[in-house]
Amino acid sequence: MRFKDKTVVVTGAAGNLGQAVASAFAAEQAHLVLVDADAGRLEEVFPGASANREKLVVDLRDEAATADALSRVFNDERSCDVLCAIAGGFHMGEAVHETSSEAWDLMLGLNTQTLLSAVKALVPGMVSRGEGRVVTVGAAAARSGVAGMGAYTASKSMVMRLTEAMAAELAGKGVTVNAVLPSIIDTPQNREAMPGADPGGWVTPADLAEVVAFLASPAARAVSGALLPVTAGR
Repeated sequence: MRFKDKTVVVTGAAGNLGQAVASAFAAEQAHLVLVDADAGRLEEVFPGASANREKLVVDLRDEAATADALSRVFNDERSCDVLCAIAGGFHMGEAVHETSSEAWDLMLGLNTQTLLSAVKALVPGMVSRGEGRVVTVGAAAARSGVAGMGAYTASKSMVMRLTEAMAAELAGKGVTVNAVLPSIIDTPQNREAMPGADPGGWVTPADLAEVVAFLASPAARAVSGALLPVTAGR
């Protein structure tokens, strides 16, 4: 049990990948703090109460609200051991010069600000304790620009650069920061959006969650600043 008695925060917990990540850590007896902006969905996915998990409803795009919510969970007596920054979103279709300000704000808010709010609230406690793991979610597509996906790839590229920057800043302080870069994730939404595609080469949420758990584990203690493609070889 790599995470027995460890406290793991999962943002975007009610989403497909968030659920898979929560399940992977729960199987190893971690204590989960499940964060999502959608109270109804969070309760639907994780119904009722449990001694091994807490549910926290907050919009991570609101930095002040995030700091307040997480301060009620973590204090001088209790620190976050692992932050899995899963919250994010996707948008595509327009050329860069046709993309609305609203679409840019949406992508930067969901993919970048959610990460910044979480790390600002939780990383200081990790540094104070001298130990912690942060795992973020970039995108394989964001390794270069893609037509029609400017806002998405730009926001995910920011996540990847922030991951590298944090890893450098926290070197020698006992805190590692790494990212997974998935290709298309096999979700019901993606299957519906691409009915003619072959999902056989897509990455399952469960497989991606296993990579997240590895990066958060003691086995990856010497790994920081990695941007790890998870593409099922495609």
